Amino acid sequence: MPVLPGRPRDLAAAAGTGSPSPASGSTAPGIPVLADNAYQGAGGIAAVTHRRRPGKGLTVKRRCVNRAHSRMRWPVERTIARLKTWRLLRKARCSPNVLMSITKALLALGTHR
Repeated sequence: MPVLPGRPRDLAAAAGTGSPSPASGSTAPGIPVLADNAYQGAGGIAAVTHRRRPGKGLTVKRRCVNRAHSRMRWPVERTIARLKTWRLLRKARCSPNVLMSITKALLALGTHR
C-alpha cells in the first residue's frame, strides 16, 4: 500500500488503495481479514475477537475462537513490535516510499537469517 499524505484513518486510507485490508473485507474471496479490537465497530468487514458482556463470561466456543484468532495474529503483532524497536525507522529523514522499500528489505533479510 502506498504511503498517503496527512493523517487519513486506516479504513478510509485502505479503502481507496484496493489492497487487501480490513476496509476491503478480505485478502481473497472467502478469506476474512483478522483485525484487532480497534475494528470492533467497523461493521463486519473484519474478523475480530468476541467481547465479554458485562457481568457474564464467554462461552467455551467463543474462548476457543478468540484463542485461534490470537494464534493467527501473533506473528503480525510480533513483526510490528520488532519494527517499532528499530532506531533506523525513528531517525530516518527520507521519503516514506524509500523508507517502505528499506523496511521490506530488512524484513526479508531478518526472516532468512
